[in-house]
Amino acid sequence: MTDTTLAAGVSSADSPVYQELIANNSSLLFARKATLAAGQNLKRGALLGRITASGKLVLSLAAASDGSQTPVGVLVHDTDATAADVETLHYVRGDFNSAGMTIGAGHTLDSIAGGLADLGIFINKTYGVA
Repeated sequence: MTDTTLAAGVSSADSPVYQELIANNSSLLFARKATLAAGQNLKRGALLGRITASGKLVLSLAAASDGSQTPVGVLVHDTDATAADVETLHYVRGDFNSAGMTIGAGHTLDSIAGGLADLGIFINKTYGVA
């Protein structure tokens, strides 16, 4: 799988491991464009929150107080926004394997499951994962 339409700073991988994020019902996946805020280098599957003031996405941390503490999606591609904001894609609907996700500090699968389900994002908990 080669995607030549990705923006600078966004990468994809051509391996079965890369696909382990998607649990099932891939036909129900829905993604939107958004801006990942500068200062982050996140892997596919990162749980994202939206900063209310700017509308930019960051890794959702439970202790944040800027709106991003509420998860809104799952990062589609590895995205390097270390030096500058980067346009990327995030899933806003789908079924995902918890083992393929990066969940920010203070969140647990149990603490985010209800809010994400309301958005149409369902997390399949992998045995042994908190």
